[in-house]
Amino acid sequence: KRTFIGDKPVVVIRNKDHDVTVVENRCAHRGVQFCQKHLGHTAEFVCPYHQWTYDLDGNLIGVPFRRGVKRQGGMPADFDPRNHGLRKLAVARRNGVVFASFAEDTEPLADYLGETMLGFFDRIFDGREIEVLGYSRQLVPANWKLMFENIKDPYHASLLHVFLVSFGLFRADQPAMVKMDATGRHGALVSWKAPVAAAGEVADMRSFRQDFTLADARLLDPVREYPEFTVVMTTLWPNLIIQQQSNTLAMRQLVTRGPHEFELAWTFFGYKTDDEAMRLRRLRQANLMGPAGYVSIDDSEVMKFSQHGVKAYPEVNGVMEMGGRDWKDEPHMVTEGAIRSFYDYYRTVMGL
Repeated sequence: KRTFIGDKPVVVIRNKDHDVTVVENRCAHRGVQFCQKHLGHTAEFVCPYHQWTYDLDGNLIGVPFRRGVKRQGGMPADFDPRNHGLRKLAVARRNGVVFASFAEDTEPLADYLGETMLGFFDRIFDGREIEVLGYSRQLVPANWKLMFENIKDPYHASLLHVFLVSFGLFRADQPAMVKMDATGRHGALVSWKAPVAAAGEVADMRSFRQDFTLADARLLDPVREYPEFTVVMTTLWPNLIIQQQSNTLAMRQLVTRGPHEFELAWTFFGYKTDDEAMRLRRLRQANLMGPAGYVSIDDSEVMKFSQHGVKAYPEVNGVMEMGGRDWKDEPHMVTEGAIRSFYDYYRTVMGL
């Protein structure tokens, strides 16, 4: 699979023994990106420029004209292919999910996530075999940090998203909590679906539209899959979002494209043990999210507006004090604390 870490292209490879390697997507010869397909199967990788060839472990196994032609040219006699394989990254795996880093001294994955976030991670990736249902990709004309602001911001959910309020999927007064790890770099927004409210109870909310109807009401026909939470949005520093919205499950990977644009790569999934009814339910509910999702499309639009406003007035500070000025776990969602924790950690990493 071709993917990115930040803006650096990498390839995730599974060899014949099912071992996973992550390598830079650049030929060791002259730096050409040798893999152009998003997904696929191959027995080896061949650079299109000079056909240097690598096996599925990233080892260099072929160099055309290495010995020259008719005893002329070729590589120096001391050239050793073992010293010119693809650069391999540090890799950690947990319950079917692959993490990779350029850093050699990365702490163990369980320590990096911390006990609280590890619990949310293992709740979704619990050892059952994953079945990928589909992919979506979109370019968002905004800085990547605005995506993390958005996902860590429960304050906007019942105000921006007409769909959530109009169809009873979320209200600000329903049971909810905000959780963070000890460093502030990771976080989770968690909620339980409240009983359906009478129209009069929400009619005074600007985001409520009593005239909204669905052509296919099965979209709002979830089953209780987990014993506690109906929505969990987990953000893992620096670029991963794990989403459970009713029965739709997805991972979102942020790929930076400079300061004014990022790519959002969605992977929708279920479990191999799902029956056909659950599989179809997950696919239907996937219409809530994604580039054209009933809910997510609002976020993409408002992030664009945010980028325009912030970029035009770089000397002006915003106000991010809903719920106080510090950051801590909260038993409600009327807070911007998770955003404050994100920027607190960001400033530490950046030395600001």
